[in-house]
Amino acid sequence: MTGPFVFADDLVVVSHRPGEVLGYLFVETRRHVAALDALTEPEAEAAARAARLAAVGLRAELDPEFVFSAIAGRSVPHFHQHVFVRHRGTPDELAWTEVEWAGAPRGDAADLCAKLRTYFP
Repeated sequence: MTGPFVFADDLVVVSHRPGEVLGYLFVETRRHVAALDALTEPEAEAAARAARLAAVGLRAELDPEFVFSAIAGRSVPHFHQHVFVRHRGTPDELAWTEVEWAGAPRGDAADLCAKLRTYFP
């Protein structure tokens, strides 16, 4: 299940994770491949460009402490890159991958996605 869309072209789709915690995006290739090394060069370049633009937008719109990116997961045999923030004030005891906590900034992901679209050509 995907949340609101940020960007889509012939090679990649960028969407927000469903829910109210803001700042967790997925960059996915349109062609279904299981891993990074299965991407074509144009797909890899498009995914890298989309991840960078997503990070620029997240930093500008949310002013997080960090913007992380990871390619991980075994549950879905489809390439998807995670681009997500660590909000200022996140408790130190939470792992870098944990984004949901009681004080995490929440809001309308569709509104954030509309702002993030402006960072994509």
